[in-house]
Amino acid sequence: MEKKVYQYSLDDVMEQTGTSPSGLTEQQATQKLEKDGYNQLKEAPKKSSFRLFLETFKDAMVIVLLVVAIVQMIMGAFVESIVIFAVLMLNSVVSVIQTKKAEGSLDALKSLSAPDANIIRDGKEQSIPAKELVVGDIVILEAGDYVPADGRLMDAGSLKVDEGMLTGESVPVEKTVCDITDTVPIGDRKNMVFSGTIVTYGRGQYVVTSTGNHTEIGQVAGLLAGTDEQKTPLQKSLDSFSKKLSIAILVLSLIILGVQLARLFMGDNSGNLTQDIVNAFMFAVAVAVAAIPEALQSIVTIVLSIGTKKMASQNAIIRKLPAVETLGSTSIICTDKTGTLTQNKMTVKDYYLPNKQTGEFNNNPENWSFDERRLVEVAVLANDAKTTEEGAKLGDPTEIALIDFSDINNQPFREIQSRSPRINELPFDSDRKLMSTLNKFGEELVMMTKGGPDIVFNRCTSVLMNGEVIPMTDDILQDLQRQNEAFSNRALRVLAFAYKPMGSTDLDLEDENDLIFVGLLAMIDPPREQVFKAVADAKSAGIKTVMITGDHKTTAVAIAREIGIFSDGDMALTGTELDNLTEEELMTSLQKISVYARVSPENKIRIVRAWQNKGHISAMTGDGVNDAPALKQADIGIAMGTGTDVAKDAAAMVLTDDNFASIVNAISVGRSVYANIKKAIAYLFAGNLGAIIAIIFALVMGWSNPFTALQLLFINLVNDSIPAIALGMEKPEPSIMKYPPRDPNEGIFTGSTLNSVIYRGILIAVMVIIAQWIGMQESTQMGVAMAFSTLIWSRTLQTLPARSNTQTAIKAGLFSNKAAVLAIIVCSALYCITIVPQLKSVFSIPQDFGVSHIFTTIGLALIAVVLMEITKVILNKTGHKKFKAFENKPL
Repeated sequence: MEKKVYQYSLDDVMEQTGTSPSGLTEQQATQKLEKDGYNQLKEAPKKSSFRLFLETFKDAMVIVLLVVAIVQMIMGAFVESIVIFAVLMLNSVVSVIQTKKAEGSLDALKSLSAPDANIIRDGKEQSIPAKELVVGDIVILEAGDYVPADGRLMDAGSLKVDEGMLTGESVPVEKTVCDITDTVPIGDRKNMVFSGTIVTYGRGQYVVTSTGNHTEIGQVAGLLAGTDEQKTPLQKSLDSFSKKLSIAILVLSLIILGVQLARLFMGDNSGNLTQDIVNAFMFAVAVAVAAIPEALQSIVTIVLSIGTKKMASQNAIIRKLPAVETLGSTSIICTDKTGTLTQNKMTVKDYYLPNKQTGEFNNNPENWSFDERRLVEVAVLANDAKTTEEGAKLGDPTEIALIDFSDINNQPFREIQSRSPRINELPFDSDRKLMSTLNKFGEELVMMTKGGPDIVFNRCTSVLMNGEVIPMTDDILQDLQRQNEAFSNRALRVLAFAYKPMGSTDLDLEDENDLIFVGLLAMIDPPREQVFKAVADAKSAGIKTVMITGDHKTTAVAIAREIGIFSDGDMALTGTELDNLTEEELMTSLQKISVYARVSPENKIRIVRAWQNKGHISAMTGDGVNDAPALKQADIGIAMGTGTDVAKDAAAMVLTDDNFASIVNAISVGRSVYANIKKAIAYLFAGNLGAIIAIIFALVMGWSNPFTALQLLFINLVNDSIPAIALGMEKPEPSIMKYPPRDPNEGIFTGSTLNSVIYRGILIAVMVIIAQWIGMQESTQMGVAMAFSTLIWSRTLQTLPARSNTQTAIKAGLFSNKAAVLAIIVCSALYCITIVPQLKSVFSIPQDFGVSHIFTTIGLALIAVVLMEITKVILNKTGHKKFKAFENKPL
């Protein structure tokens, strides 16, 4: 395996980059800039708006509609053709607008580059635009700086860098000038710094080893560009169904056309042959118009938008409409730990004093023992954290946790610092892992020291116990070591505290010996309060939660176990362990792996793809740059509101409250939205099926076509759209979250949906056929008017039984969905437009079509609706399995 930059010696790196401690010359830098280009991310070419527009016409049903519109135009039916063209154009324009709004992930990645960089060139310190950095430049870093490019450290003084946006780790990484020979993940490459990360403490210098797309953040950009956005289950199902329906429609239309032409040429045709052929073509076209729900895509989009609005009120902002529906079939949530499951805020969880005192700390300073008071004093005084005038806390998260500990226990840290001012200090460095300050207590000088437990233990010869200083014994030391190990096993970050009276204001490293041990403080980034219930609710809904984090495995497992993600028998893997697994081994163990630690962006994508290969719909949450590729690869990416712009742009959904519980709420809404979309689709196709059966029956019987193409377009585009949208506002079924996620491979017309479409379609067809027969007793034109009127009333009133597959409209609450009631009223009013005397001829309705005819058609439609509801009651009482709302078993 080829060695990486961090594995070479510093001398080798300097030689390979062609630089020296005095930096590059201006001439060298100019040549390299011309060769390698600017230090910025290159954007992959985007599809033009015109190409996106053309791609919207790939859908099979859209192609059929285009063919139908062209045929109608040739036949002289210009109005019908214009209506179809207008609907298709509108859908395409909306699609292009949504796609353009979603583009921006790489733009956000670019913005992470630091605007300026302090460097050394020609032996002189200078500031240049960060985009002009080249390999071999020597960059100077100070606390608060953005790292402008990847590089190998030459000098590091107490340097700490926040790499959370790249690695997911919650604690800043201590950097040092050292040699690393083993292969280690990004988070453990302590001799390197990476573009886009932030220096939180100390200072340093490094030599630039990669710029632009060759940096680690550039690799993320490459992964992001290389991931494919996933189609939702509904999109896949609609695509598959559209192709099948389109083929069926074409075959059916051709058969009908063939039958009619055969009759013309084989029969005794004494009329106008040309006109009869045209009529035969129009009859076949009418079948296509009747079968295709022209407004289906628009209705699905509107119903998804309704779900989007509801989710927004619950702190979930949907960036891509199909994500609403995808949530409903989500079976896996791959979640980041830091800031998602946890508060992203280090907090003191426990403490320990040599007298074995632990647990709840006394929060009344007046009652503190000397031991307790000294522990808080050392924690606050050997500390560089501070607050701004606005109250914001600055500094290392661990040190902020210590001053918070003092404040929470009712002892403001500023009071302690003002009473005991700092006189001198020995700053922290990663070699000795200690920090000491010299503070004044009245006339007494005391050195306060904090550091890693094992380091402090070895420096202490005495301990403070119950107000007295006694010698450190082996028994006491072993007890402290056991407690430190116990804290570590709970994934707590432990610091030890000690002090030492001093006789001089001078301090040197030798003074950090013969210390008096005070105690231990154990910290953790605690889980969010709402996470416990959210994880349990997800589990009860058949959804597995998997933690993916940049933290160490022990920490990750402890948090996962505490909040219910990790159980006995589960597995935890590091990124390195994952890399060593073959695809077959990963797929075998995947179901048992609940925690992934110390992972890379590539690892995250592999995990998501593994679940997708198993047929699961995966959601991925995250907030950092490192999460962006996996957010895009996942079926639904969920970014935190406080996360990076990159994560938000790559995600399909953003949580404004960063609350994991909001995901579970969104899943509930998503399931409800999908159920409502299926109700709307069933409503549309039941009506269309009724029309097709009536047309075929008329053909077989030798009757005239019961509908004109314009009548069918009016119903499909105007009358049907409003009730279908109203069904999208239906309240959730009572058991919506008591069942596992649906099979993403199931088609739209499965189980109860298919049964409902067929049954309701047949009832509507029977009533339409009866209506046409009744009308034909007067005239052929009256038969068409009766058939059209019965079809429109049947489809309108079908809104009531379509609200639920299990409940009658009365049981569900006749007025619980006011939109459905309003839809019926509006559709009734729209029908009245077609029977206005001046417009009757447009809709092929004879002038003598009157009130008695209208009431006859309404009566037939009501019979169909009543039969639909009665059948529902009967099947519920008999417990017919096919009639259940869900075909899968409850958990």
